[in-house]
Amino acid sequence: MTLKYILPTALVSTCIAMGSAAWAADCTPAHTFETLVPGKLTVTVYDAPPFSTTGNGVTFGGVDADILEVIAEKECLEIVPVVVDPAAAIQYVIAGKADIAAGDWYRSVARSKVMGLSFPTYLDQMGIYSRDGISKIDDIVGRKVGAVSGYIWVPALQKLLGNDLKLYPNPVALAQDLDGGRIDVAVDSYGTGAYAQKRGGYPGIEIKVSEPDERVPASIEPPQANLPFSKNNEGLGKALDELLETMHSSGQIATILSDNGLDPSGADVGEPRMVQ
Repeated sequence: MTLKYILPTALVSTCIAMGSAAWAADCTPAHTFETLVPGKLTVTVYDAPPFSTTGNGVTFGGVDADILEVIAEKECLEIVPVVVDPAAAIQYVIAGKADIAAGDWYRSVARSKVMGLSFPTYLDQMGIYSRDGISKIDDIVGRKVGAVSGYIWVPALQKLLGNDLKLYPNPVALAQDLDGGRIDVAVDSYGTGAYAQKRGGYPGIEIKVSEPDERVPASIEPPQANLPFSKNNEGLGKALDELLETMHSSGQIATILSDNGLDPSGADVGEPRMVQ
């Protein structure tokens, strides 16, 4: 179900313009709200597989694209993806250059001060990568463990593992040391690893969703992703909330996660919450 907006941009614009006319004649939106461009939903995207993907002739793909495809269809909108650097994705929305930001954005207290936060889309689950298929925090204690700096589970792992934890600047460096046997276990986003493994990465490694452990709070309550939108657009926020809740109830989001190679349990978001 992944959206495939094929380059070049001129062709995309032509297709969108044609589609808008069709929507106006044949479609009744589920909600009433304004967008930056009437009849279109402008979305900032960047490459954050499997949640948001770009390249290979596809302007926007992945989990968020599939979710937004359903929403756009319900609201009679054509999606206009704007490919940006990650650092610019949120700023575009704040500055009124886009309606929504896609790409596994956490619901956070800091972000809520400048953005509207939608109902949770999915969980960014903590994954344990090993050769023996472990999934318990107990089983990584006493082993050489690697993790990527900046993730929400890192402070708890530092406290638990001490000098047995090595931090890396990115998933690529982490994967190289795991493959080379310089660490025994890696802790990283489950989605990142599952996507990479489908494309030949992490040979001989089993990637499991971490079992809950009170010593690592993120294993109990993983961060909730969402679709941040303009804080001034309350109508869009209400529509997103209602449609996302319906998609959860119907099992659509669980199916989308499965279709993108992820564990469908990531759709069990619980009540909305925010990370500090």
